[in-house]
Amino acid sequence: MPPSNSYHQAEPPDSPVDESDSDLEIDLEELDPHTLPGHEQAGSRSLLPQAQARGAAEQRAPRIALRTLRMGGLRRGAKRNGYGELGRSRDGGDEDAEALLRDGDAHDPRYSDGSARAGDDAPLLIQHGDERTSTGKRRRSFTGDSLRNLSLRRLPAFVFGAAADQGYDNNEELEREDDPSSSRQVAVGSSQSTRFPPNIISNAKYTAWGFLPITLYNEFSFFFNMYFLLVALSQAIPALRIGYLTTYIAPLAFVLVITLGKEAFDDIGRRRRDNEANSEEYTVVKFEEPERNLGSSRPMKKLKSAHARKGSKRFIPERDRLSDIQEEEEQTEGQGARKGPSSYVSEISKKSRDLKVGDVLKLTKGHRVPADVIILKCFSHESSVHKTHDESIAEDAALLLDHADEPGQGSSDTAGATDATDQGAAEGSATGETFIRTDQLDGETDWKLRLASPLSQNLATEELVRLRVTAGRPDRKVNEFAGTLELLPSRQDAINSAADPHDDGSPSKAAPLSIDNTAWANTVIASQATTLAVIIYTGPQTRSALSTSPSRSKTGLLEYEINSLTKILCFLTLAISIILVALEGFGNTQDNVWYVKIMRFLVLFSTIVPISLRVNLDMGKSVYSWFIQRDPGIPGAVVRTSTIPEDLGRIEYLLSDKTGTLTQNEMEMKKIHVGTVSYANDAMDEVAAYVKQGFHIATSADSSSNPTLATPSSSYSAAASAGATRTRREIGSRVRDVVLALALCHNVTPTAEEIDGHVENSYQASSPDEIAIVRWSESVGLRLAHRDRKGMVLESPETGRPVVKVRILDIFPFTSEGKRMGIVVQFLDKLHPGAPNLENGEIWFYQKGADTVMGSIVSANDWLDEETANMAREGLRTLVVGRKRLSVKEYQEFSAKYRDASLAINSRDAGMQAVVSQYLERDLELLGVTGVEDKLQKDVKPSLELLRNAGIKIWMLTGDKVETARCVAVSSKLVARGQYIHEISKLRRKDAAQEGLDFLRSKTDSCLLIDGESLSLFLTHFRREFISVAVLLPTVVACRCSPTQKAEVARLIKEYTKKRVCCIGDGGNDVSMIQAADVGVGIVGKEGRQASLAADFSIEQFHHLTKLLVWHGRNSYKRSAKLAQFVIHRGLIIAVCQTMYSIALNFRPEGLYKDWLMVGYATVYTAAPVLSLVLDKDVDENLTNLYPELYKELTEGRSLSYRTFFVWVFVSIYQGCLIQGLSQVLTEVDGPRMVAVSYTVLVLNELLMVAIEITTWHWVMVVSIVGTFLMFVGSIPFLGGYFDLEFILTIGFLWRVVAIGAISLIPTYAGKLIQRTMKPPSYRKVQGI
Repeated sequence: MPPSNSYHQAEPPDSPVDESDSDLEIDLEELDPHTLPGHEQAGSRSLLPQAQARGAAEQRAPRIALRTLRMGGLRRGAKRNGYGELGRSRDGGDEDAEALLRDGDAHDPRYSDGSARAGDDAPLLIQHGDERTSTGKRRRSFTGDSLRNLSLRRLPAFVFGAAADQGYDNNEELEREDDPSSSRQVAVGSSQSTRFPPNIISNAKYTAWGFLPITLYNEFSFFFNMYFLLVALSQAIPALRIGYLTTYIAPLAFVLVITLGKEAFDDIGRRRRDNEANSEEYTVVKFEEPERNLGSSRPMKKLKSAHARKGSKRFIPERDRLSDIQEEEEQTEGQGARKGPSSYVSEISKKSRDLKVGDVLKLTKGHRVPADVIILKCFSHESSVHKTHDESIAEDAALLLDHADEPGQGSSDTAGATDATDQGAAEGSATGETFIRTDQLDGETDWKLRLASPLSQNLATEELVRLRVTAGRPDRKVNEFAGTLELLPSRQDAINSAADPHDDGSPSKAAPLSIDNTAWANTVIASQATTLAVIIYTGPQTRSALSTSPSRSKTGLLEYEINSLTKILCFLTLAISIILVALEGFGNTQDNVWYVKIMRFLVLFSTIVPISLRVNLDMGKSVYSWFIQRDPGIPGAVVRTSTIPEDLGRIEYLLSDKTGTLTQNEMEMKKIHVGTVSYANDAMDEVAAYVKQGFHIATSADSSSNPTLATPSSSYSAAASAGATRTRREIGSRVRDVVLALALCHNVTPTAEEIDGHVENSYQASSPDEIAIVRWSESVGLRLAHRDRKGMVLESPETGRPVVKVRILDIFPFTSEGKRMGIVVQFLDKLHPGAPNLENGEIWFYQKGADTVMGSIVSANDWLDEETANMAREGLRTLVVGRKRLSVKEYQEFSAKYRDASLAINSRDAGMQAVVSQYLERDLELLGVTGVEDKLQKDVKPSLELLRNAGIKIWMLTGDKVETARCVAVSSKLVARGQYIHEISKLRRKDAAQEGLDFLRSKTDSCLLIDGESLSLFLTHFRREFISVAVLLPTVVACRCSPTQKAEVARLIKEYTKKRVCCIGDGGNDVSMIQAADVGVGIVGKEGRQASLAADFSIEQFHHLTKLLVWHGRNSYKRSAKLAQFVIHRGLIIAVCQTMYSIALNFRPEGLYKDWLMVGYATVYTAAPVLSLVLDKDVDENLTNLYPELYKELTEGRSLSYRTFFVWVFVSIYQGCLIQGLSQVLTEVDGPRMVAVSYTVLVLNELLMVAIEITTWHWVMVVSIVGTFLMFVGSIPFLGGYFDLEFILTIGFLWRVVAIGAISLIPTYAGKLIQRTMKPPSYRKVQGI
């Protein structure tokens, strides 16, 4: 239905609005036939030909008395002008109206639907800017119309252009950016005047523009990259040039290309995965303007004419007569009340990235919510979105008939919207309830109940465009929200941010919005009902995104350690250079001055800092990543950050989420204890037998239509209890009572779901615990068949017959403070009992809750504490169940007191709880204790034990409740059996926090269980003190943690301990923690892959983490440590040879191996064998799992330490001195013979050193060593420019090479054997060697 049209805006509308004829806006009291023709002539001059062409058709239309009354003046005016704008089509009117504005050449096509309005009114608004003309705000006067007509006649065309330019081309107004610090107004289903950020998920680290600057900065922040850049640049100076320029430039360029390529590849992968999430399709409800719908998707509607009465199916081509009548009527009724739709709805599909603020989503069960939304409607079927054609016809016919006898008096907004309200209420569920799962957002396993505001729930879907949402600025508080929902007279009023529903003097139609009306991004719809929701925050402004830290580049610890060693090597290079120049004396020669000599020596010794180190390490990382992704023991593993696989071998702290990571978030009823006997596993069959006996109802012909039902006091049938002993009857009675209590005391609703053509029954509730208990009660013989707000029906799963029916009198829902829930029910003895009456059935109060609160509520007993402790030790979540029978008088007295307490202004909650405690929660009969297990992920217990034995301290950070976290910590063996758990919760005072720290210092073998509130206090006031104590504890469990708290804890551990921290999670609430960690591991969760996408490594099960760390992490670190040191040795030994050569040449800075010999040594002749070290392994996989202590020694960093580094430096100096010194002694000081001997020995020495270092041979190693040797031998004939080829063919060359090589290698190998014998490494011990 078009909105009220007499309100002409001075400001530009924010989205397409309705076009209408100004003549139709005149109220009954102001009809003046003498002024209308003139007005119409002025207002519709350019529309005349089109209007005249339709005049005859208009006159043939059937008339209604009210229409005749209203249209009289128009008909008189139409004698000259036809019907003016009355009969023209909306779309054509838009084009004609645009013609009015084109004089100024200022028309914005986005606002074409409102153009005519600007053309008519802009001149008037310039002169009378303070006059308010909205029907909903002030009635138009005859004088105002006359002035408008005058102004339209007198002002020339250029003024129209100026006015249009002012009204519609103000880009600042139309395109103003969103200010995140201010609140926002969102017009439902319409385009917004403010530009909000796109709804895009991005885990990418770089942008197209920022990639090169950021990556180059990261690369050259490493000392040895900067060192080689300076060396390469120095070759541009002729005095410092030694050999080919490419010798120094090419390696650096190669390193940068490899590194940047790897970073680009990783980031492109992230973008591809982001694109998958951003391309997810969603159904959006599109609201079309009524006049626009003629040429689009809406079927034309027939009028209630003679043809319609005869049953003709023919459509009337023009629908505007009907719209105009609707328009007139809403004007007549005042206040913008409407009897026709404000829009016509259709469904379109949009990708997640294309969703905008104001879009209305249609969500069903299992849908991930793509942005932060406000829930508008929940209904159980889809009829509200698509009304049938027949329904539309019926509605329009009713419109024409219903108002024939209306007096036309003004009415309030409330009364006027009755039709829409009734229709909206009829089309969906009256409750407006839906459940969502938030475990991907806050880690809580309980389903959350969300409600549609009654204002929108009871509104027809077509009328949702009249709603406007006012929301606060975006923030990260996932558990808080405050906003307002307003119902305005028209869609245009909702779009216009300046419109105020209070201005018209009518009662405001506004409703408050709270967290209960929201669903944040990454939550999942859990209910069967269809949900309509409007988007209010998108992309980076969603709660989920604001709680997520930006991606950062991660650098492994090994890189920093090698960077430190490189600085030592650089200092060594500078020292040798200065010493050699000093030994010659700092005198200047004709060719060189002393500082140029130092610079030339620095270039000659640049191999000491090997640039090939980065190439080898990066290629090694790629090999490790390939191994991880191809490992059949870790199916689905993905390496998203290939720069840090070595850090997997250095983890000392593991921070894990609970929900979906350690647990499956699937509850199962494991045990029930009824005081004298406990049932579990196979014994549940006995419970089912008792239930079958207890609720056996004999069938009879006369009661088949209204059968007798069971109540708590009804006795066993004689047949069922015959032959049973008294003890067995007592146990049976207790079992029956506790099962009945569990089947009734809950907030579960049964639902039917169609899967693959057949209907399956399921349940929905806010707590998975309750669903598990109700499922269990169904398995033992009591199925919840029906539930609404007034009652419940239980039936037998075998027979399908109802056995219990109750009226719900009161419900006391579960709260985190009360830790219990209760229900008062009245049992009915007949399925159809007639009128409700308290006298007609037994009234019982059932309650279940945590043992800590129920212990004082139930009557005295001697077994409760012991049994709950036993179940808690098994990691089961315990609930104590009790009941109490109430007389009618007791219940009436309680009900009156409770009602009085609920009306109190002050201390209402406390007063209501006091009444419940006084009348109900006293001396309850203890029925039993239930034990529910939160199913753990596969192999969680052995995995945690193995990781603990590997020296890793495990923290569990969860957003779930304290009791839940405690149970999972025990059941998963995160807390050892008998280990003391020290709980700190609800801490608000600093002195109490200090006491808690003092206790922990005195008991460092305990487990700390702390909630988010207390953790926040510690992190604010006692950061250092808290973390210094917490890192000493074997286990810490933090509950009720926000995503930012998780990330803060991870950063705090890193800063304080300087150790490697690994974080693992599966939900969107874990992304911040994962990104803050040194190593982030994401598990592909059931509900989403956000954590997996943001992580460095992605796996599918928690137990895969053990292999990732203990096997792949250990291998990666040990291999890279060996590889790095060998590459340093390879560069250092050639630098030592250069030093010996320079000393022999009287300290001249001349190169020993030039050009190809230098390049070939680092690439062709040694690269493959050295790189093959990445395939080495010291033990097999079974031993690493059997002896996780092997992992523990890696955390100390012994594989690459200053000690091992200086051992390699010593070996390099020893071998370099011998090789170069003996080559010069046995051949010549300078010449091709000496170069041939020393270079050959050098290459063979490196090949044999690789062979000595290998622990476990691989065929690739053999091929690389043998192949490289053959390649070197084959290339000797081509090295005539450097070697004396004739000398190489002699025996003298051969014995010199063998002798020098033996002297170089044999002592080195002997020393290694002696060390292995005297002090064998750990891996030799476990191998039994």
